[in-house]
Amino acid sequence: MIRILTDSTSDLSPARAAELGVEILPLTVLFGEEAFQDGVEITKEEFYARLEQVDTLPTTAQIPPETFIQTFERLTENGDQVLAILISSAMSGTYQSAMIARGIVDESNIAVVDAQTVTFGMGLLVEAACLLRDKGFSLFELKGQVEELAGRVRLLAVVDTLKYLKMGGRISGATAVVGGLLGISPIITIEDGLVISVGKCRGRKAGFQFIRKWMEEKEPIDTTLPVAFGHSNAPQAMADCMAYFAAETQGMTVLPSDIGAVVGTHAGPGATGIAYFVRK
Repeated sequence: MIRILTDSTSDLSPARAAELGVEILPLTVLFGEEAFQDGVEITKEEFYARLEQVDTLPTTAQIPPETFIQTFERLTENGDQVLAILISSAMSGTYQSAMIARGIVDESNIAVVDAQTVTFGMGLLVEAACLLRDKGFSLFELKGQVEELAGRVRLLAVVDTLKYLKMGGRISGATAVVGGLLGISPIITIEDGLVISVGKCRGRKAGFQFIRKWMEEKEPIDTTLPVAFGHSNAPQAMADCMAYFAAETQGMTVLPSDIGAVVGTHAGPGATGIAYFVRK
């Protein structure tokens, strides 16, 4: 049996992970000297409540190799194999920790995939891996299939406030002030494993229009695979996003998700967007 392991930045809910038979390991979120296991010792709602009060952005700490060693040993002790799908290696050392642990525990029965993305884009990849898991692939055939899909995941989101992008140094203070006055909403995506801004618009609906044009002109959606929508403490915004893209996603498996600490730190509350696979 192949066991699928991921980390908390996939933003799969505990209930959904249990349904899929996926195990989740938490990263650590740090507000100054206070450390919390993501999704275990701090909920997403608690995270955003704290985020709105801070003057300095929280940070995250990777999962150490020791945690992976213990987890890999436990999951393989009865002869099972493990496929670990982990946060972009450009964002965190978690992937490298897992590779170190794999080398110590069992290289033949453990495979590790760099998701090259995060949050509901990564959750979407885990969902797709679960669909493939039961098709009779060997562990390393499954790894290859998932890595191919990782290269086709796209995530686009509309950010509601410039405050946290400014705090993180991604935009200047002057840009944030002017943008706030004009109601500017940045569009973010993930490129080369990092969160970047690819556009800006006035208002959320204009942001959805930008994303639709992007999908139509640059990277059409693969409607044979699931699609995910996410939000950062803004369920109504996600509902609006899902309604806006109803035609594009008609007949597809639609997966809602809450954006957690890693992307939420920079996007802030009120962000929403879509993650999908592009066509081959």
